[in-house]
Amino acid sequence: MLSDSVAFPQSEFPSSLRPSEIMPAASSSSDDPSRQAELFETDPPPWELEAEEDFEAAAIVFSENPYGPLHYKIPPALEGIVQPGLRVRVPLGRGNRTVVGWCIGVEKSELPARALKDILAVTDEDPLCDARLIKLVLWMSHYYQAPAGQVFDALIPAGVRSGAGTREQVFFTPAAMALDDAQVDALPVKQQSAIRQLLISDKPLTAVQIADLAECTEGPIRELRKKGFLRAETRRVLTASGPPPSRKNFQKGEIPDLTGPQAEAYEQIRDAVHKDQQHTFVLHGVTGSGKTEVYIRSIEAAVAQGKQAIVLVPEISLTPQTRHRFQNRFAEVAVLHSQMSAVERHYHWQRIRSGQVQVVVGARSAIFAPLPRLGLIVLDEEHDGSFKQDKAPRYHARRVAYVRSQIEKIPLVLGSATPSLETWHATNTGHATLIQLNQRIADRPMPHVQLVDLRTPGERTGGAISRPLQNAVKETLAENGQVILLLNRRGFATTIQCPSCGHVVACPECDMPLTHHRDGGKAVCHYCDYQIPTPPWCPACRFDGIRYSGLGTQKLEVEVKARFPGAKIARMDSDTMRRPGSHERVLAAFREGELQILLGTQMIAKGLDFPNVLLVGVINADSALHFPDFRASERTFQLVTQVAGRTGRGDRGGRVVVQTFSPEHPAIQAASHHDYQTFAETEMLQRRKYDYPPLGSVARIIIRGPVEETTEAFADTIVEKLELTRDKLAAEVRILGPAPPPVAKIRGKYRFHILLQAKDSTSLGETIRRAVAMLKTNSKDEIQFVIDIDPIDML
Repeated sequence: MLSDSVAFPQSEFPSSLRPSEIMPAASSSSDDPSRQAELFETDPPPWELEAEEDFEAAAIVFSENPYGPLHYKIPPALEGIVQPGLRVRVPLGRGNRTVVGWCIGVEKSELPARALKDILAVTDEDPLCDARLIKLVLWMSHYYQAPAGQVFDALIPAGVRSGAGTREQVFFTPAAMALDDAQVDALPVKQQSAIRQLLISDKPLTAVQIADLAECTEGPIRELRKKGFLRAETRRVLTASGPPPSRKNFQKGEIPDLTGPQAEAYEQIRDAVHKDQQHTFVLHGVTGSGKTEVYIRSIEAAVAQGKQAIVLVPEISLTPQTRHRFQNRFAEVAVLHSQMSAVERHYHWQRIRSGQVQVVVGARSAIFAPLPRLGLIVLDEEHDGSFKQDKAPRYHARRVAYVRSQIEKIPLVLGSATPSLETWHATNTGHATLIQLNQRIADRPMPHVQLVDLRTPGERTGGAISRPLQNAVKETLAENGQVILLLNRRGFATTIQCPSCGHVVACPECDMPLTHHRDGGKAVCHYCDYQIPTPPWCPACRFDGIRYSGLGTQKLEVEVKARFPGAKIARMDSDTMRRPGSHERVLAAFREGELQILLGTQMIAKGLDFPNVLLVGVINADSALHFPDFRASERTFQLVTQVAGRTGRGDRGGRVVVQTFSPEHPAIQAASHHDYQTFAETEMLQRRKYDYPPLGSVARIIIRGPVEETTEAFADTIVEKLELTRDKLAAEVRILGPAPPPVAKIRGKYRFHILLQAKDSTSLGETIRRAVAMLKTNSKDEIQFVIDIDPIDML
């Protein structure tokens, strides 16, 4: 993946896109001999047309159709103001409706001035993106085949675009009269004091600020404005979320000594930071080997040079812990994630853009943080699937981080105990440097992993917890240790079925079984959030013995409380962690020993470091193993290995109990021995058979519509165009489908998908780009199609 060259559009005004918003041209009498010449010609003479040609035009893109870029004339009043990265208001279409678009470039136009419409106004005082981020936008638009306007909207948070937490304020600067000492001396004393305070200020001031400095009321300032001594300018000012706690007396927290392997890793990254050039490092360290300390030391090296850093983590639950670690070592740390309010996000974004922040910590979208002196990017747990965006633009933060590091000419560090095969392949092909940390801190041993075969009757107890796991939990609690239990499925029961007639209670919009949630007594669709009260009898035959089967975290919680009545328990999943700060509260209680058992979904499997965790239990290691997805084995290996790494981080050691129906599977065997090398070699042999990533490229086109037949027919049309384009380009692209995906209907829309494979991303992308360039859907059919480059989700 990382080996692909970075392809940028050759021009900021791509010729393949619609070039301009052209005004209707007046017809000439010379073009139509039957037309009588007008008494007074309305067309300007040639010398005026030539004079009009010397003007600047801006290329504008939009987040809605038409996406552009379209050219607009920059009127004299906005010359020097309209810049790339600004939003502008422009007239669009025959009706000249006013819309907001993004400026991506300014250049001298060769068209007659009358052919272009004028920009009406600018929306922002300053560009929201600098030239390097605009370059990143154009690359993302090209590679992920998403409109540039939508990419801009992904880069710039909604709270920033809407001005959340701001209000308009009037600022004053001295007018020409204020520079005339004679006129100022003729003013009353209070007015003189006010104007002189403004003159000695190096920036515009509000009336309140001038009054405070001059020790007067706002009356003299109003008089000065009436007399023409002041120039007024209205600006939007961020007023909410006041300044962060003072860090003037900041003291660094405890700095641990580096082990030999840590020191070697740090020195390699530090040297790259000093060289101001792109270099990709893959930090492959077993769980508990001290990767975070290497990140921190490397960032300290960047900060010492006046640079800044971005640290990406996969889960919101990791953000508080990671933030605390960095706040103990750096005076100015900003956090960006989706649970922040629009006002908070805007406030931190402005701090970041102003250069006040040394380190930005956040989830996927933090890769777009507008740091002016970016010197290092770190992706922790780089293998994690949450780094892939699931809606347009469907980017992967790892690839975007790689391209941004190329644009900025800075190092990129990808860290994981279980690197993605794409990243591992990059180290084998020389496109990234591998750094290994094979030992835990203080030479602590890796935890012993016990596989429990759930096919053996003697191991089962009639519940979700096997006898070996139950005994292990009892022993751990008796030793005052803590326990983590992983079940990657939320809810109470995953299926509600009638044993009499066989009816399964399903979502009417998605045709997927509803999950019973005990909290609130409801049945919920996890695809569209449709919900109903849990039916007490069968909706089809009225049989009152309806059965709730399957296992979710709610049901596991009930069983754990029954089996270990004296233990203090907490559950972490997307149902319990909805309120802001809920992750931090639960993890803080677990860290302080107030909780003994923490159970939940995959959010508890990554990055958490609690020395008193002596036992980890995996309730069902097979939950994703047999999905119709070529990455199923990789995901299972990563999940089991990562959750196993949460134990044995203290002096007391630890152990892992993995329950499975497939103990002989290569992924589970490799995870039980903490053997990444064997897993990677085995899995690459499987990928090589079909040229799956990282040995090839994959794209997916999802088509959805309300009528199944019409949707399938449109999907067939896309395949026809893809095949014609492939043959025309003589590209080696394999096209599979269309076919219904495993989840064939969501929110009342029938779904079909097309899978495309090729050995290189360039031919694959170009085939899709040309095939869909002129493809249009009938608005009456309500059909939509989505292009997903490098898909992670195949459902």
